[in-house]
Amino acid sequence: MSTYLSQVWLLLRNYVRGTRLQEMPKTTSAENEAVLPQGESIKAEKSVKFTQDNLQEYLYSLRLQESLKKWTIAGRGLTSEIGDQILGIPSGFCFRVCDRQMHEEIYDLLGNSALKPEIVNQLMELVVTDQKIRPEQLFWRLEDFYRRWCQGEFIDGTPNDNLPQKTRLKLAAQNIAIGLRQVDIYTGLNVLILLLELHRYAQRRDELKQKITFYPSAQPDTDNFFTSQLLRIINYSDALEIGNFSSIVGQFLKGGNFRNAYLGDANLTGADFTGADLSLAYLGDANLTGVNFSGANLSGANLGDANLSSANLSGANLSGADLSSTNLSGANLSCANLSRADLNRADLSSTNLTRADLSRADLNRADLSSTNLSHADLSNAILFGANLSEANLSRVSLSHADLCRADLSGADLSYAILNGTNLSDTILFSTNLSDAILIAADLSYAKLNGAKLNNARLNGAMFLGADLSGVDLSRVILNEADLSGVILNDADLSGADLTDAILFGTDLSYANLNSANLSGSNLSGAILNGADLSYSNLSYAILGGADLSDANLQEMTWGKKQQWEGVRGLETAVNVPEALKEELGLN
Repeated sequence: MSTYLSQVWLLLRNYVRGTRLQEMPKTTSAENEAVLPQGESIKAEKSVKFTQDNLQEYLYSLRLQESLKKWTIAGRGLTSEIGDQILGIPSGFCFRVCDRQMHEEIYDLLGNSALKPEIVNQLMELVVTDQKIRPEQLFWRLEDFYRRWCQGEFIDGTPNDNLPQKTRLKLAAQNIAIGLRQVDIYTGLNVLILLLELHRYAQRRDELKQKITFYPSAQPDTDNFFTSQLLRIINYSDALEIGNFSSIVGQFLKGGNFRNAYLGDANLTGADFTGADLSLAYLGDANLTGVNFSGANLSGANLGDANLSSANLSGANLSGADLSSTNLSGANLSCANLSRADLNRADLSSTNLTRADLSRADLNRADLSSTNLSHADLSNAILFGANLSEANLSRVSLSHADLCRADLSGADLSYAILNGTNLSDTILFSTNLSDAILIAADLSYAKLNGAKLNNARLNGAMFLGADLSGVDLSRVILNEADLSGVILNDADLSGADLTDAILFGTDLSYANLNSANLSGSNLSGAILNGADLSYSNLSYAILGGADLSDANLQEMTWGKKQQWEGVRGLETAVNVPEALKEELGLN
């Protein structure tokens, strides 16, 4: 065991000195088991099995932790140059490690590869628990480096003062082949990751949230509405390989501050923007496939023509956002706020919009086919010509919405609220509107063949020129509704409430009006031949010119002063009550 420990110590010493690690013996009885030093902050069992790779990773993490500590130690003689550069730092603030030395160490530590999440977690745990680390000062210095890196200060340096080149040569001496741009990009993106994590940590602490606020795309100002710094970084990173930025930094963007950032045409596939602030950002034509925007603030953002297919936008704030012609197919927008959003011609097919707020949204000609909109708020929304075929709209609020010429064929609108909604010239073939509330809705010229309206409330609704033939209207409430000229032949109106309804010239031939209440309705010129009026109530109904030939009048109720002048077909009606026969002299 002592021989093995001496080998471990030799490996540690060689690594710290910067020499290559030699391969561990494979024939040890302890099977490469090494004991971690006592007092380490990393949680581990008393013994850990090391391979060469995870030993290197462990030692690398230790070097990073020690560097973070010393970069924040105040000094007496060496003055940092960042005092005049960054707002919030006391002028002439001194650190033990000067800027030049720190920048060189950053390249040496972070220029070889992307930081792994477990390393980042260990570093942030150190920031939280170690009293020697001062987060505010660390943030100042890393942000200063980041700003300089974004401006190309280091890679554009002279040959004798080019830090990426120096790091590249050091790595080459260790037989590590890497390009100059790779060194520079890895370094800058790793610093960006650390700044994003510091920002996210600080924003959860009241004493730090005002002191540590990071703007990856630079802070917006009055002169420039949009900031393009982050877009330039993305394009620089992706010059090596498409998607390079997203694969390295994408998982660390959550909770970030991207307000007013210009990210047009950016490739951010699969990035995690959970809880991030992207308000007023420009993301037009961006590739945002599979991006996680859950709980993010995208209010007023421009996402026109962007690809958001399969993106997670649950609980996101998209109020007033421009989503025109955006691809949102298969996206999750449950509980999202889309009030006043522009979704003109957007593709929302197979999208989850349950409980989403779409009030006053513009969904003109949008594709919402097979979309789940149950319990969503679409009140006052514009859905002119929209495709909602096979969509789930159960219990949705569509009051005062404009659905003129929309396609709702096969959609489920059961228990939906459509008060005052414009459904004129709408396709409602086989649509389920059972138990829906359509008070004062406009269904003029709507195509309702095969639709279900049983138990629906249609008080004061307008059906001018609508085709309701064969529609299930059983137990529906249509009092004071305008059904003049409507085609209702073979419709099921059993138990329906049609009191005071306007049925002038309406075709009710062979309709089922069993137990229907037609009292006070205007049936002038209505066609009721072959209709089932058994147990119906026609008290005070206006029947002038109505055709009752072959109608079933069994147990029908009529008023004492009912006017029967001009009624046709009574002589061929069946089951005419005896009292009515006597009153009309039909015996």
